[in-house]
Amino acid sequence: PLWVGEGDAPTPSFIADAAKASLDRGETFYTYQRGIPELREAIARYMTRVYAGPGREFSPERFFVTIGGMHALDIAARLTIGPGEEALIPSPAWPNFAGAVSLTGGRAVFVPLERGADRWRLDVERLANAVTPATRTIFVNTPANPTGFVATREEIEAVLALARRHGLWIVADEIYGRLTYEGERAPSFHDVMQPDDKILFVQTLSKNWAMTGWRIGWLEAPPALGETIENLVQFTTSGVPVFTQRAAIAAIEEGEAFLSRQIARMRQARDTVTQGLAATGRVRFATPQAAFYLFCAVDGEPDSRALAMRLIDEAGVGAAPGSAFGPGGEGYLRLCFARAPEEVAEATRRLAHWLTAPR
Repeated sequence: PLWVGEGDAPTPSFIADAAKASLDRGETFYTYQRGIPELREAIARYMTRVYAGPGREFSPERFFVTIGGMHALDIAARLTIGPGEEALIPSPAWPNFAGAVSLTGGRAVFVPLERGADRWRLDVERLANAVTPATRTIFVNTPANPTGFVATREEIEAVLALARRHGLWIVADEIYGRLTYEGERAPSFHDVMQPDDKILFVQTLSKNWAMTGWRIGWLEAPPALGETIENLVQFTTSGVPVFTQRAAIAAIEEGEAFLSRQIARMRQARDTVTQGLAATGRVRFATPQAAFYLFCAVDGEPDSRALAMRLIDEAGVGAAPGSAFGPGGEGYLRLCFARAPEEVAEATRRLAHWLTAPR
């Protein structure tokens, strides 16, 4: 199965051991809505190391621990969108963006990404043309699920300039920022923002450190929003379990070697599937620059759901239909290649055989 949005590696033992030790200490009670100080400090150190420029340092007061990235996204939507208001979402996109907007009573406005020969692109002029008096927020997922789109620094600067011009919020989902195949990380809004810019960052430990089932992430926001965020956490989840937060500290502070191995494994899998499918002559795609998805179109197969069902029955391969990812997704399939190399190779072999078989 290549339809899932997670890797197949279990959580490393050093992370699980930190949670077990916390449980053994009896850390099983209610805790801080903003997250335990030790984790917020660990996040600040991590962000300073990976994202801060010279002479810059992140304060723990900017970070709020959440039940996964989805909880952070939900809070960000509630903070920036109200009933009848609009959020711009480049599409194809993870469907939970639109879901979070709808829960606020707002409306998602999709702006199409463009697939080029080498990469997906965001047309910022088209994004600007979608702004109306009701627009409040721009959602930017970079690196992106499902396309593998990575915004360039110039595209990020242009989106930020647009947001400043209209007084809009940006919700930046950069959870795949470390899972890049060029350099230590992808370009980020952190590279160009000023302290007073209206940007909320969604993050999670799920992808980098194989912790999808742990449900822990964080929201980065201006400290002035702290009391409001604290209340939103209190009234929804009442905080994240301490033992889970101890595991998160271990991941952030001890997980670089694991992350490097995962990226190397994913790069190998990406090359396997892209080269194998390109050789059929029937598959069109931009090679993903980051994340672990291949978003591809098959010549002569415009109905992505029907194609996905046929591939299950006829090729024995599971893929997510592009129609699940909103406007611009129809006609594509999403393949998750964060799997064992032999599994990706076998899936590629089956797909290539199906694509080239006489009919």
